[in-house]
Amino acid sequence: MAADADGEIRSLLARVAQLADAGDIDEYISQFTDDAVWAMPANPLMGMDASTRQGHEAILEGVRERRAGGVQGPGTNTRHVITTVAVDVQDDAHATARSYYLFFGDTTTTPTLRTMGQYDDVFVKGERGWQLAHRTITLG
Repeated sequence: MAADADGEIRSLLARVAQLADAGDIDEYISQFTDDAVWAMPANPLMGMDASTRQGHEAILEGVRERRAGGVQGPGTNTRHVITTVAVDVQDDAHATARSYYLFFGDTTTTPTLRTMGQYDDVFVKGERGWQLAHRTITLG
């Protein structure tokens, strides 16, 4: 059972990254619990202030801001690369993961590493399967 959860969570991490780069925002937010928390530090290189957002609407506001600013989303030629993933399944409904990410821009011309860091994630499994409940992002 833990092996199934591990694979499902790794797939969820990949889906979130792919949907951030080029997917539908309704499908993107469906990967999160209704009360999910997204904690992100300031990133001056990308013109982003530190923020902690809770709940679908607040997280979607951040997605819309990043897309409107051309930071990520369809047509921006960006890619989130998720690597070095360690999943810890506590039980049938709770898990955590730590993974590293690389965020590239200009992927169709001259790929440029814009930022990199670490995701510390908490997952819960409910009626909709595994979902992201809490993400803390650390730069570097």
